[in-house]
Amino acid sequence: MEKPVKKILLLANGGREHSIAKSLKKSDKYTVEIYGFFNARNPKIIELTTDFVINSERNFGEDTKFKALQDFAQGIKNLDFAIIGPDDPIGAGAVNALLEVGVKSFAPKKSAAQLESSKGFTRSLLKKYKIEGNPEFKNFITGEEAELKKYCTEEIKEKFKFVVKDDGLCGGKGVFVQDDHFATHEEGAEIALDILAKSGKLVIEEKLEGPEFSLLCIADGKTIIPMPTIADHKRAFDGDKGPNTGGMGTISFPNKLPFITDENIAEAIIITEKVMKAVKEETGDDFCGVMYGGFMRTKNGAKLIEYNARFGDPEALNGLPLLKSDAVDLFEYAINQKLNELTVEYHNKATVCKYLVPEGYPTNSVKHEIVGVDQALLDELSVEKHFAETGEYAGVEVFYASVYEDENTGELQLGGSRAIGVVGIHDDFKEAKKLADKAIKAFSGPLFYRKDIGSEELLEARMAMIA
Repeated sequence: MEKPVKKILLLANGGREHSIAKSLKKSDKYTVEIYGFFNARNPKIIELTTDFVINSERNFGEDTKFKALQDFAQGIKNLDFAIIGPDDPIGAGAVNALLEVGVKSFAPKKSAAQLESSKGFTRSLLKKYKIEGNPEFKNFITGEEAELKKYCTEEIKEKFKFVVKDDGLCGGKGVFVQDDHFATHEEGAEIALDILAKSGKLVIEEKLEGPEFSLLCIADGKTIIPMPTIADHKRAFDGDKGPNTGGMGTISFPNKLPFITDENIAEAIIITEKVMKAVKEETGDDFCGVMYGGFMRTKNGAKLIEYNARFGDPEALNGLPLLKSDAVDLFEYAINQKLNELTVEYHNKATVCKYLVPEGYPTNSVKHEIVGVDQALLDELSVEKHFAETGEYAGVEVFYASVYEDENTGELQLGGSRAIGVVGIHDDFKEAKKLADKAIKAFSGPLFYRKDIGSEELLEARMAMIA
C-alpha cells in the first residue's frame, strides 16, 4: 500500500533546518516531499528536497512582505504546511504572510512571536499574569536615558548585580552580564545607554546565579509536549571564555541533565504552560511552534532567562535525532491544535553536539574557504550504520549549517557563521563525547571547535554552581 504524500515547505538552510529536514524524511508513515526556500546552496539539505529556490532578500523577504515566499508556496500543488526555521522571519511575520495565501505553518504568528522578538514583552507578560520565574526587571525606551542611568547606578546598586538585554533579536549577542562583560554598575549603565541609543528599547534585569538549562516544548496553544533537557555553551572558546555566539555546542543526558532536578523541569513546564495561555490572552493568537525556554536553576527554583519562538540551534541538533515518534505528525498535530491526541516518545540517550566554526568566528570569520570532508569516516560512524548492524540507536549525526556548494566547482565552502554540527549519540555520555570528537576529525580547513564541551571539568563547574 502506498504511503500518503506530505508536501512541506521549509524556510532556511542552516543546521537547525537540516535537522528538521532529516527528522521529516525519517517518517515511516508518509512519503515526505520537502520544498526549500533557501538563501544558500547547502548541499546536504538540497539532497533531501524535491525542489528549492534560492532567495537573497533580507530575512528571506521581510522588506517585500514575503512576496516571493508567498509565490513559491502557491506554486506547490497541495502543499500541506510550512516550517519556518529562524527567528528573524518569524518575528517579521512570515507566518502571517503564508496565512494570507492559505498556508499554515509550524511557527507562531508575529504577535505571538513577540515572546522572542521583544524581551520586554515577555518580562511584562509574566508580571501582568503573575507567572512565577521572573527576576526583578525594568524596561526602558528612548527618552528615558536619565531614568536608566539613575536606575543602574543608584536604585539597584546595593540590591543586585544586573544584566543588560537589547529588547529585539540580536542572534544571541545582545546580552551583557555584570562580571562577564562589565565590572561595575556605572560601566553597565554606559553599555545600556549605548544599546538604547542604537535600538531604542532594552531591559535591565537582576542577574541570576546557577546552572542554565534549555527546555524546548512543542506547543499548539492549548497543549505542550516537552523535549529532553539540553545545556548550551555560548562562549566561543574553551573554558567558557571569549565572546558570545549563537551556540558552540550542546549536551543532553538520558533522563535529564545531572545539574538540575525533576522539580526544576516541572517548574519550567508549568511556567511554559502559563505563558502559552497568557500569550493567547494578551494577543488573541494561539502560540503554535516551539516555545524554547532558557531557564536557570537558582536557590529559589527555576527562573526564566528568556524564550525563543523556534527550535534552538544547536538544541535542535540534539533533540530531533532523539525523536522516536513521527516528526510529520508532531508538527501537523501542533498546527491543527491536536497535540493532546498524540503520544510522543524520544530515545533515552546522551548527546554531545559540537559546532565546527570558521577561524575568526564570531567577530571576523573567514569566508569562502574550502572545507574537506572524509565521508567514509562519517559513514562508518553514522547512526544508520550502527543501528543496521547492531539494532542499537547510537553513533554520529552530522548537520551542515553555514556552508554552501560552489555551483562551478562543487566544492564545499564556508559561509562565515557556524559551519558544521556533529552530534555523538550513546547510552553513556562519555561515549557520546568520544563519538563527536571522532567525527570532528572528518573535516579539514580553517576551522576550530570547543574541545571542552562534554568534559568532566565543565560538568563539575556546572555542578558547583548549584545554589
